[in-house]
Amino acid sequence: MTRFYLFRIALLWLLGSVAVVDTVSAQFTTVPISRAGTEKTARPGRTAALTLPFFDDFSGSGNGTPDPALWVGGGGTVVNNTMTVNHPTLNVASFDGLRRDGIPYNLDYDLAQGPTDTLTSLAIDLSASSIRDSLYLSFFWLTKGLGDQPDANDSLQVQFLTNGGLWQTVWSMKGGILPTEFQQAFIPIKSAIYLHAGFQFRFRTYGRQSGAFDAWHIDYVYLNKNRTRRDRYFRDISARQPVSPFLKHYRTMPLSHYRLNPTAETADTLTTSITNLNSNNDQTETFLELKEVKRNTVFFTGATAPGNVPATDYDDPKLPHPGFQQRAWLKPQPLTSFRDTSAVIRATFSYSMADKNNPVIPGVDFSRNNTITSETELANYFAYDDGSAEYAGGINQKFGIVAVRFVARKADTLRAVRIQTVFYRKDLSNQTFTLSIWGNANGKPSQTLIQQAFTVKYPDVPTGFAEFAFRNAIVVSDTFWVAFQQLSEDMLAIGLDKNTPQFRKHIYYNLGNAWAQNTDLEGAFLIRPVFGKGTLQVVTGVEELEEKDVQVFPNPTPGPIRWKRKELHTLQVYDLSGRLHWQKSGLTDPGADLSGLTPGMYLLRLSNEKQTFVRKLIIEK
Repeated sequence: MTRFYLFRIALLWLLGSVAVVDTVSAQFTTVPISRAGTEKTARPGRTAALTLPFFDDFSGSGNGTPDPALWVGGGGTVVNNTMTVNHPTLNVASFDGLRRDGIPYNLDYDLAQGPTDTLTSLAIDLSASSIRDSLYLSFFWLTKGLGDQPDANDSLQVQFLTNGGLWQTVWSMKGGILPTEFQQAFIPIKSAIYLHAGFQFRFRTYGRQSGAFDAWHIDYVYLNKNRTRRDRYFRDISARQPVSPFLKHYRTMPLSHYRLNPTAETADTLTTSITNLNSNNDQTETFLELKEVKRNTVFFTGATAPGNVPATDYDDPKLPHPGFQQRAWLKPQPLTSFRDTSAVIRATFSYSMADKNNPVIPGVDFSRNNTITSETELANYFAYDDGSAEYAGGINQKFGIVAVRFVARKADTLRAVRIQTVFYRKDLSNQTFTLSIWGNANGKPSQTLIQQAFTVKYPDVPTGFAEFAFRNAIVVSDTFWVAFQQLSEDMLAIGLDKNTPQFRKHIYYNLGNAWAQNTDLEGAFLIRPVFGKGTLQVVTGVEELEEKDVQVFPNPTPGPIRWKRKELHTLQVYDLSGRLHWQKSGLTDPGADLSGLTPGMYLLRLSNEKQTFVRKLIIEK
């Protein structure tokens, strides 16, 4: 049975014949992905050990890396706000089987098991402490999240460094079926072998080393003295959920299209969520600021009336753990009277919780997690995605097509498509796929407006985009479709943003018989049509060709072939791996003799100055 597959971006390095996927319907299969930013150059090593208290909620970490003032670099973990949906506060640290550069720890064996990501504290001076000081390390932990479920033989471990330089495991949690909400763990320091000037602790995961498997997440790491197991609450209100889109129908759209009706294009509300880690209700106000970044101009501010954020009660099994949340929402103002060619709108939610000098953890600024931001670019392209991918997707059948629907607000010149192509199993750089723009009829793709074959290429960085420019631009208006078609069994994997499930209805696919709408896949492909005339020849209209006019016959054939439209005067012949075997341009007669090719299946690329069509052909002798 043919299926529409969604794969974790880093999954390219693994699998072989191993299937490790979560089936969500008879048609779709999903596997999670980890996102790792580029790690900054490490700061110079500390000359002195840290002192108590040790605290990190990861809200102050930038570009996905743990804070180098607290943690040893290079452990493979990724700080993010998207791989879980119910985390205690802004940002978590996520673990899996990939290094920070996206390469698995073991490339040689799909089923390799062993240590994977590690998060290690810098040295902490405990030489003046005693076992009577009631030292406890606490943290929140969760398995899977939006990642891969660890198996029963996988684990998350906490290890302490002894005064003899040995790492000892003091806490461990096995995989398998585990709670879906974050849980809080408490580990006492009861042995004098840990009370030395160079004490360290580390989190370490064990699981499959061949890819983005066996995900674990931690948050709110706190080590201090004079604590007990009941020391579970914090007077801390935090931002959490990523800010909803500023636009009503897209994440990004061309500024020239937005300007036609800013009110209709701007979302009715902007939302996020607040968590309260205290055992009492706390009152706060929510503030929203909208700023155009390029001109550094604030064009909207708003606030809600003071209100309570419900308390956390860890003893009530009916409540979500580790905290109650409250939705925060405000109606934004559109960006008007803006005449530049592009704009960047930054939305900032903040809260008026007086927790900067919270006495619970002396010296810790709890207000740093009181603010959350998002940015919307209005430039020259449409996008449903938020710029990040948690998954990758594609079809495991050659000639399968995926199409994404867009609606232009005016007639405009589409010149290219940006795609986050990602590796899956092997490098497809020498293979060919087709990219096409389709018209719309009855809510589905109809006639092909333009089609062109491209060689697969990948972004310069894993989180970037590859741009595929058409030789001839096409003017589109109203509804159009961007479609990609793979020409072999090797899946062309495209980034998928799982944090935008509201846009799933715009994805259709065709496995050879008819177009079908996506009903189960939650997310948006990182596919972005790009507008602007540039220097390309513009195709303002395309003659509709009947399917029979671009069919090649006979098929199968011993070699000679013909087609009906003589304006298709260039022919290229590829095998299924994308290698070119025969080509000729300037054909005056709509036919060719391919008798010199060995028997097998081939892909024919027929084209003129405006259109390209790909057809499969079987040569039999």
